[in-house]
Amino acid sequence: MPSDKIELLRSGDVRPSLISLSVPAISAMLVGALYNVIDTMFIGLLDDTPSIGAATIVFPLFMLISAIGLAFGMGAASPISRYLGSGEQKRASETASTAFFATLATGVGFTAICLIFIDTILLGFGATPEILDRSHLYGSIIIGGCIFRIINMCLNNLLRAEGASRYSGIAMIIGTGGNIILDPIYMYVFGWGLAGAALATITAQLISTIFLLTYYLRGRSVLMLSVKHIRLRWEIFREILKIGIPTFIRQILASTALGMMNIAAKPFGNAAIAAVGIDMRMILLVMFVFFGLGQGFQPFAGYNYGAQNIQRVRSSFALASRWSIGFGTILMFCFLLAADSIVLAFSRDPQVVRIAAYGLRAASLSLWFVGFQNLGSVLFQALGKGWESIFLALARQGLLYIPLLFILPRWFGIIGIMISQPIADLLTTLVTLVLLYRQQKALDLIASGTH
Repeated sequence: MPSDKIELLRSGDVRPSLISLSVPAISAMLVGALYNVIDTMFIGLLDDTPSIGAATIVFPLFMLISAIGLAFGMGAASPISRYLGSGEQKRASETASTAFFATLATGVGFTAICLIFIDTILLGFGATPEILDRSHLYGSIIIGGCIFRIINMCLNNLLRAEGASRYSGIAMIIGTGGNIILDPIYMYVFGWGLAGAALATITAQLISTIFLLTYYLRGRSVLMLSVKHIRLRWEIFREILKIGIPTFIRQILASTALGMMNIAAKPFGNAAIAAVGIDMRMILLVMFVFFGLGQGFQPFAGYNYGAQNIQRVRSSFALASRWSIGFGTILMFCFLLAADSIVLAFSRDPQVVRIAAYGLRAASLSLWFVGFQNLGSVLFQALGKGWESIFLALARQGLLYIPLLFILPRWFGIIGIMISQPIADLLTTLVTLVLLYRQQKALDLIASGTH
């Protein structure tokens, strides 16, 4: 790792260090979120409700496949940061190489399976007969080229683990910016319609992947990414899977929850499916800021935990928590006041606007504390606490949100769909506070032993 990055993690002032690590990640994630928003706007111009519904159905499957790259990438990032913090550069390179090539092999196999059973999967995610053909067209192209997205997710996390957040952020901006530029060209200039939107996504991801690989090919990374450094040893996979499995479970549950949301909306018609798709993208716009902050915080906390500098871990978590709560509170009031105007940018269908505006207001109620909840999960990842991460993943989506999606719509109709996530987030935040209190005592013991 270059000396300036080491110095930033080891002894840089906490506030400017977190800003330096987080701003590139937040910027890149925001661009990625804006892509989802703008892409939906372009799709809505085709024939409005049915095409938005098709993209909504495919999105959980896209997340499901992307989870492979995220799981291996984040799973490797935590031990890599700790190895670099303790001066074990060789182990860091072996972990990175093993994770990258495992991502490639697993991604190809999983993509093939999804393509074979695509219609069954789309129906399972809530596709109605009216939008199944559109979902098949859009989904086949997206999934067929999803290997580039999978590689992207892995490499971005490997780069952040060594403090190269800026390069990672540029790669995401290139991919998303290219997507936004190519969308109208492919969809309207070439006349490819919904297929053009999918092809624009795949092309942009390919460009971004090539850019990421050049970082290693030009020798700019301290990590050696090579087949020669693959180590098929249990201790390496154990460290990767310790964080990778909770990450994968979290993504699987998030994907399943989105699919269940589509299924819950299905009885209310295509307008309801389109509405929840619009709300999902707007909430993700905010969540991606929280994710970016977490990605900046993770290597800082992981490095200093590996170096036994517990006070810097505590200070960075407290500061990042204040930022996330403040930002979430501001956005909550913005959505509460301007929900109708926001939804009108996607659809002019009165039924879609009515359902989506109500849902956006309901979903925004948890924004002021959900960022803190995410940081708590990231802290456990940075410290290598896999079981805590698994439990939080299960609590938010599997144990709480999905059951609420089954129960509340029976009592409150479509309103029950809208309030399920805020209630699940509130309960999960309470669980997070309990786990953080227990972790605080463990950090006290470590800190007392280092002085």
